[in-house]
Amino acid sequence: MIEVIDPVRCTKCDICVRVCPTNVFDAVPDGVPAIARHSDCQTCFQCEAWCPADAIFVAPSRTPAAPGSPETDRDHLAENDLLGLYRARVSWRRSSAAVDTH
Repeated sequence: MIEVIDPVRCTKCDICVRVCPTNVFDAVPDGVPAIARHSDCQTCFQCEAWCPADAIFVAPSRTPAAPGSPETDRDHLAENDLLGLYRARVSWRRSSAAVDTH
């Protein structure tokens, strides 16, 4: 299930908004897309796979992460190179060394 869009990495390209088959996101003019319909996420990983900035983390669960879960903690995800993990697993992600987290 979609858990995080990292506002530091997000380039506001809205690709995630366009590729989501269940319309989970709302585009925000000049801003980071909003996860507007969290419960509609089907955990298809399309948003994470297509995000060119590795700014998205989709947890491999079909239910929302519990409050306080590390799966919702942007810093934890960035420190452990988990943002864009699915993209890396399908070999679409650039090398970790090339990802700017600051």
